[in-house]
Amino acid sequence: MMRKSYRILLVEDDQAVGESLIAGLQREGFNVQWQTTGEEAIESAKGHHPDLILLDVRLPDISGFDVCRRLRQLKFNQPIMMLTVQGEEMDKVLGLEMGADDYITKPYSLRELLSRIRAQLRRAYGEFSRMDSDQMVVGDLTIDRTRAQIFREEEQIHLSPTEFRLLVYLAQHPGQAMSRAQILDSVWGYDAEVESESTVNVCIRRLREKVERDPSHPSLILTVPGIGYRLVD
Repeated sequence: MMRKSYRILLVEDDQAVGESLIAGLQREGFNVQWQTTGEEAIESAKGHHPDLILLDVRLPDISGFDVCRRLRQLKFNQPIMMLTVQGEEMDKVLGLEMGADDYITKPYSLRELLSRIRAQLRRAYGEFSRMDSDQMVVGDLTIDRTRAQIFREEEQIHLSPTEFRLLVYLAQHPGQAMSRAQILDSVWGYDAEVESESTVNVCIRRLREKVERDPSHPSLILTVPGIGYRLVD
């Protein structure tokens, strides 16, 4: 299922951690490029178009949050995974606010990291992107699932891979109230924890900012108090 030529950009300033990650990723067949600063990472992403970025939060020049935000502003839509320090929940929330698709806390096992990387790659480029129907219409939006693109009339709306999966998931259940746990399990692919429900809230807020005409008064993605969210039927 996984091809062996996925390109990963690793952004990590710790020499020992970087060398260890590169060795582990290369053993699994990934093509890894390593940068140690945020500015170098941005230039590398612009020039080499990696399939996925592993981005440490703590960098010597600018923060990983700034790198993520600037890449999203540059319409870089590939998956971004943030590497955060254990216990710093605010790092996770800020990363999602900036457009990250997933986060993993240090210390972590290589097996867990590889599992999360493969899950992101499958969703961005694998079976999730190959649907049996090419297009869906939600209000005045057109979702092109083959190309993973969203349009309002002729204007393309740029979503991160996670935002795209979230919109498609809601569109597959029009009018139905979907719980945060259901959304976490289907879109992120791991069991919901109480603290993880903030992940859904952050991503919904970012998605509304991009697809709603008036994000402060959403008309497409509605909140269902005490349950979660639903897309208008």
